[in-house]
Amino acid sequence: MLSFPKISRRGRFRNPHIGNSRRSFWHFLKWCCGAYKDRTPVVPMPSHFCYPQSTHQQGDVSATCLATWIQHSTVLVEVEGVRMLTDPIFSPVCSPVRFLGPKRRVPLPLSIEELPKIDLVLISHNHYDHLDLRSVRALKKRFPDLFWVVPDGVGRWMRKRGIERVIELSWWEEALLAIGSLKLKIQAVPAQHFSGRTPLDRDRTLWCGYVVEFTSQDLPLKRLYFAGDTGYNSYDFKEIRERCGPMDLSLIPIGCYVPRRFMGPVHVEPKHSVMIHEEVASKRSLAIHWGTFPLSEEPLERPPFDLFLEMERARLDPSSFAALRPGKSLSW
Repeated sequence: MLSFPKISRRGRFRNPHIGNSRRSFWHFLKWCCGAYKDRTPVVPMPSHFCYPQSTHQQGDVSATCLATWIQHSTVLVEVEGVRMLTDPIFSPVCSPVRFLGPKRRVPLPLSIEELPKIDLVLISHNHYDHLDLRSVRALKKRFPDLFWVVPDGVGRWMRKRGIERVIELSWWEEALLAIGSLKLKIQAVPAQHFSGRTPLDRDRTLWCGYVVEFTSQDLPLKRLYFAGDTGYNSYDFKEIRERCGPMDLSLIPIGCYVPRRFMGPVHVEPKHSVMIHEEVASKRSLAIHWGTFPLSEEPLERPPFDLFLEMERARLDPSSFAALRPGKSLSW
């Protein structure tokens, strides 16, 4: 049975598999006062820790299929000359104003001016660290023929800013594009999260992940899963695998999970990231949503270590779930 977002009487989207995920200002104050503090001791992180690498993570520039982690949830994906970006944010702050909000803690490895030609952008939801106005405007100016794929309700925001090549999808809806020599089938898939850019528009637009199938001369070439921003449940990711098939590469978040009681409904911790990796039957995964902006209590460099511990517990090869340094690539 397919998952679909619930819509309340007030026209707000809701997650189907959990109760109310909304966090009010009161919840935020309780978090700041330590009410949700994690009590479970954590394994100390060695000062010399370096996440295991594999030959696929060296980023062979001659490879026809590459994924480059820029930072946060921004990934440059290249398949046979077709290039896409996920949730592009190139600004120093993820905030509606330049002087307030979480600041980027690591220098950008690549600017918009240094990007190769981009054909397509995937937007998972409208939070400021995933839908960044300054980056949207700069990309539109540099690449006016871009296609933008966005969740239900976000198209209006894009069109208000002069962007017309927008494809708006709800969960399980599909779009077909022909770019260069490839055909792309883009399907919006469930994620467990929330939306909102002001106190007044909370959950008025949808959130989602995407599965992108690349076809060349009517033959399947690659299948990409971009999870967006999501919490874990025991339904959605198995359903994605059943409907869409196994993934060649998955972009899965690993950060923003402490304190777990506060973050858990809408952000996966590495334990759940590994479960998603397995449930969508991903040949290879790339860690996103970590190491860039201070959005939670775990240190910025901690998520890859927790990911390594969980891969070891699951008896999986850590190199099959890459945690790259900014600007580094893997071939897939």
